Amino acid sequence: MSLSADLFWSFRSPYSYLAIGRYRALAASHALTINVRPVYPLAIRQPDFFERSHPNWLSYTMRDMVRVAQFHGIPFGPPRPDPIVQNIATRAIAQEQPYIYRLTRLGQAASRRGQSLAFCEEVARLIWGGVQDWHQGDHMAKAAARAGLDLAELDAEAASDAQALDKEIAANQVALEISGHWGVPTLVFEGEPFFGQDRIDMAKWRMEQKGLKPR
Repeated sequence: MSLSADLFWSFRSPYSYLAIGRYRALAASHALTINVRPVYPLAIRQPDFFERSHPNWLSYTMRDMVRVAQFHGIPFGPPRPDPIVQNIATRAIAQEQPYIYRLTRLGQAASRRGQSLAFCEEVARLIWGGVQDWHQGDHMAKAAARAGLDLAELDAEAASDAQALDKEIAANQVALEISGHWGVPTLVFEGEPFFGQDRIDMAKWRMEQKGLKPR
């Protein structure tokens, strides 16, 4: 019997990137289906979040994400460009956001096809794995192909069905909050949320209690 879980996730979250490859490996090695349900990042949902955060928040987060990547042997580098256009000095979020809406809609279009885990992991590896200008050339198309998808088809859907996709993305956020959390990455299994890249082993432990078996 295969189990299933939802992974609430953002393309802008470094911790989402640091979790998704390990969740994908777990789904490959065990009788488990993980459906990634993309949400817009805090920069879109709560633009003043960064202005209200503690002065040490950004420097600590930068230090921590690098060491988590080193600890797990995950390729990691600052996104070039950042999926969110933001003034790092002032923490202000720009009005024009040319990347994050496309990315999140693409992720939701992949979710419609049941291939969100592979697609989001492949694209996140571009963004957070040190690829320069990940949005240009054929980087995205190759990432989609590795996930078994056609980028041109996804882009066409993201453009023509943007309103419906945004409603689905908003529903993902509502479902995340109903589960008992608000941030990403959060895996929800049978209504129980596991927030953070450091809760993967605990989520696996819980699923093993419910019958999770190796493939």
